[in-house]
Amino acid sequence: MKRFCPVLLAFFSLLTLSGCLDIAHPFAKRGGESQRLATQNLPPPRLAVPVPVPSRAPWRAAAALWARDVVTALVNQSLPAVAQSPKPGDWWLRLGAKRVEDGIKPYYKLYDSAGKERAKGYGSVVDRAGWLAADPDALNTVALEIAPDIARLLTAIQARNMQTDPHSLMNRQARIYFAGVQGAPGDGDISLARAFYSFLPDGRNNVQAKPDGADFTVTSTVQIKDLPPAPPQTKVTQQQITIVWRVKTAKGDEAGAATQLHAVAVHSLDGPWGVVAEDAAHEAAGAVRTIITNYSGRDLKSSPDVKRK
Repeated sequence: MKRFCPVLLAFFSLLTLSGCLDIAHPFAKRGGESQRLATQNLPPPRLAVPVPVPSRAPWRAAAALWARDVVTALVNQSLPAVAQSPKPGDWWLRLGAKRVEDGIKPYYKLYDSAGKERAKGYGSVVDRAGWLAADPDALNTVALEIAPDIARLLTAIQARNMQTDPHSLMNRQARIYFAGVQGAPGDGDISLARAFYSFLPDGRNNVQAKPDGADFTVTSTVQIKDLPPAPPQTKVTQQQITIVWRVKTAKGDEAGAATQLHAVAVHSLDGPWGVVAEDAAHEAAGAVRTIITNYSGRDLKSSPDVKRK
């Protein structure tokens, strides 16, 4: 049987606090993956950003606009920021400003869910008249300036937390339950599952046959449909196969999904899949390992706190 020609798209989407991941050659010969890692997971389930002054404060308008700009900038850094007062379990950001000789100096303080201050920093000085007038350009500039610092701080905090936690995936293998493959023609359900089961384990991930105690669950579905013939042909000669690999957490949240697309000769997969299953499963195993690494944050690097003075 012919192998899949490695020319069509394969894309991998991370569906939580993440970016994207590419594998360059779907179903190519093993050893040829090219991966781009996504933004890492960060500590808080939600990062609250309340408006920092009472409703009757003279610079309430500036503070409210700045808080909204900060939330937008943090979301663009893949942080789960929301413009609201902190609720139980939230990390939160206290925004403020103080007068200095040449204007207003904005600052922030980062608090964890226990109310402990974890980090602080400052933005660039803003002209006092511009601040009181809620100049949108000036306030947005400060928000864009501090957002990357806060993202780096949270990344460093998460890394330190994981390094000291013996139960974190930084210090043990991930336990993965593989629920099998459904929907493939021929022997695809069995051959894909067997190949994936053999390729997935490595020194950082262990696959198990039961869901009990699993950190993640992987499922796979296969769909195949006829592709319209290109004129002047009238007979269907190719089909599109779509294989989706979904990774869910122990709580049932989606950690990520990988989709493989390819065109194949019509009915060429109605029988044994052979090496096609091995190549597809090998690529999928690499994608699933990367999704788990990105979601868990186990490759985060601890770094000194960022403090702007």
